[in-house]
This record gives sequence, structure tokens and C-alpha cells, in this order.
Amino acid sequence: MFKMVRPKKIKIVEKEPKITYFKPRAVPLSEIQEVTLSLEELEVMKLKFNKNLDHEEAAKKMKISRTTIGRILNSAGKKITDALTNGKAIKIQGGNYKIK
Repeated sequence: MFKMVRPKKIKIVEKEPKITYFKPRAVPLSEIQEVTLSLEELEVMKLKFNKNLDHEEAAKKMKISRTTIGRILNSAGKKITDALTNGKAIKIQGGNYKIK
């Protein structure tokens, strides 16, 4: 017997970013590790820290639950902290999203 996996809910993202890659200065690409930030992780960071929305307001905008906002925010924070403290590049791509 196996468990049925619940399908991942599509998250609403306002728009795709114009810039999708950030790297430490003066480090050749051939020598750098990357972390990948999904578009929904970027969207949650933007709603929380640029637009100062709380979890409930951000959840309504993205049409997902508050707890999902919290999980995404935690995941994004870990990735960004890893990149900044360990000199890794940040690549923004992918995810399970739809443009508003």
C-alpha cells in the first residue's frame, strides 16, 4: 500500500524578475557554488520585506495558506543566508507558480 501524494498548489507571483542571478564580486563563475531560489521564494521575500505584509496578507495575495508562507519564507531565508555567508551565487528560477 502507498500514500497518495497531495499535489503542490500553484502559487501566484506578481511578475518574473528582470535580474535572476547574483554572484560575489571578483569570483569566476567556474569557481563558484550556487543556491537556487524559486520564484515563489523570491515573491514571499518581496511581500514580507519590501511590502511589509504579514503572513496572512501575503498568503491572500499568493492564494496559499499562512503556514505555507512561513515554510517558504524559512526556506528562502536559509538559502540566502547560505549564499551570503559562504560566498555562493544566487540563481532565481523555477518553482510551482503562475504569473498574476
